[in-house]
Amino acid sequence: MERLVIRSERVVTPAGTRPATVQISNGRIVRLGAIDDVPAGVPVDDAASLVVMPGLVDTHVHLNEPGRSDWEGFETGTAAAAAGGVTTVVDMPLNSLPPTTSCAGLEAKRRAARGRIHVDVAFWGGVVPGNTGELSGLAAAGVAGFKAFLVPSGVEEFPAVSASDLEGSLPVLASLRLPLLVHAESPGAIARASAPVDGADPRRYSTWLRTRPDAAETDAVGALVGLCRGFRTWIHVVHLSTPAAAGMVAAAQLEGLPVTGETCPHYLTFADDEIPDGATWFKCAPPIRSAAHREGLWQAVAASGIDLLASDHSPCPPTMKCSAIGDFLQAWGGIGSLELSLPAVWTGASRRGVPLEKLSRLLSGAPARLAGLGSRKGRLAPGFDADVVVWDPDAMDTVNAESLHQRHKITPYAGMILRGRVERTYLRGKCVYRRADPAGSFTRAGQLLERNRQ
Repeated sequence: MERLVIRSERVVTPAGTRPATVQISNGRIVRLGAIDDVPAGVPVDDAASLVVMPGLVDTHVHLNEPGRSDWEGFETGTAAAAAGGVTTVVDMPLNSLPPTTSCAGLEAKRRAARGRIHVDVAFWGGVVPGNTGELSGLAAAGVAGFKAFLVPSGVEEFPAVSASDLEGSLPVLASLRLPLLVHAESPGAIARASAPVDGADPRRYSTWLRTRPDAAETDAVGALVGLCRGFRTWIHVVHLSTPAAAGMVAAAQLEGLPVTGETCPHYLTFADDEIPDGATWFKCAPPIRSAAHREGLWQAVAASGIDLLASDHSPCPPTMKCSAIGDFLQAWGGIGSLELSLPAVWTGASRRGVPLEKLSRLLSGAPARLAGLGSRKGRLAPGFDADVVVWDPDAMDTVNAESLHQRHKITPYAGMILRGRVERTYLRGKCVYRRADPAGSFTRAGQLLERNRQ
């Protein structure tokens, strides 16, 4: 039997943060013991006062392979995950060729990933016009759930759905008891807002921001809540950027509706008036909004009005960011940040008194439940996979983009001082990342996961 004990003065457990040992056998946690409870002859990782926490589960990652591995791929993307303390990622169904909108597309994804992943990988299926007949097959093949766009996704092979498309697919998803993740922006609100920016300076961030107003998000979330009332299908709203939309999700939950929502580290970190002209590496959709929006989202996090955090890691080749000309309207909208989620969130959370236990629920426990992995991922508890991140919550580092492990090094976090440094990442008790090891010395120990139907 392969055995290991990880001990620390700060182990984040379901019962709180305390001195403890995490005892591991054959890839599973078998016991949480007292800090001096170390069986004879078992190797020990003595983390002293470092935080020992469940490995992060990131349910919003674009790995883009096969077909667009020059944007990001399984090798580099999962290496970045391991370096960031992320032990499970759920891959989005678009930006790959083919997309994951059929069983054939899912198998192409799995073939591309086998033998090349450093952490565990699960997959979302896609809902697009005309593929309702594929949904049951994808569910049987183990996808974690499904993703849809209400507006153009940016790639023609993954078109947006209409209300009638959703009315056809939502009953199927309800019968399958799987969530539908939705990019919630209203095409009508965007069309109304985009006309006035004709002729405006595309290098100014405010030009881009005006094309995606708050109303685009609130109108869409309102429509989704109405559909949920009718079909009782679990709807999860991805990358919330406005406190008003987050409040609508929270109100739907109080109504007893199966509606959940997430936000992303970049919405909790940046504000529009901090973004220089031409800095297209900040572009994403929905856009980064005002400092007041940022604080409102933090208030929603503190009040449990946001269910989880996910990176929306979506890098692309540098030319697609149009950084040479700084054109926000032409640049690809996506932020590379998978490796930085933990320090980015902790930097803001520690300033606002958010405790480690809540941080762990937002980054590990709740995402695991969304992906149907809550019986084995996201907690340090007996019977769970021994996925563990050991990190220093007090370390302060300046982000050197060139040292990141993602395929392309463009990130809005470059040059920022962030609090929190990952020291070691364990996947099922095997160390897949150790900061002290030479660069590039990762272990490809990842597995392809299927949703736990129970």
